[in-house]
Amino acid sequence: MLSYTCKVAIKAVIYLSAKSAKNEKSSMRHIAENINASEHTLGKILQTLARHRLINSVKGPSGGFYLTENQQKQPVLHIIETIEGKEVFKECGLGLTRCSEVRPCPIHHEYKVARNMIEDLFSKKRVKDLRDSVSNGLAHLN
Repeated sequence: MLSYTCKVAIKAVIYLSAKSAKNEKSSMRHIAENINASEHTLGKILQTLARHRLINSVKGPSGGFYLTENQQKQPVLHIIETIEGKEVFKECGLGLTRCSEVRPCPIHHEYKVARNMIEDLFSKKRVKDLRDSVSNGLAHLN
């Protein structure tokens, strides 16, 4: 359901949240190394997230990427909608363009339930919730 790009974006924001909780900024190279992503892909993602004000960046020798406390409280859904678009949780599970309640694909009704559950999960989970499980060693990003 989520693209590789979106997954990298979520991992990057979680990583930045952990660093920001310690009042640290991170370079693109450092983020890429720690979430096992290519710098090229990550660079485009970070630009998009910064342009939409989901993360911040500062240029210069003491610069880098970081999150404010309010950005850490945002639901993960904001990241997904920024990268994938707002329609990501409306799409057909088989990728059909004309799938609907009236003209369903073979998995329409089951997929709709699962898709709604995932959307609900990402709307309830905040960036800091996911950061805490990583910081506590209960989860990892690579």
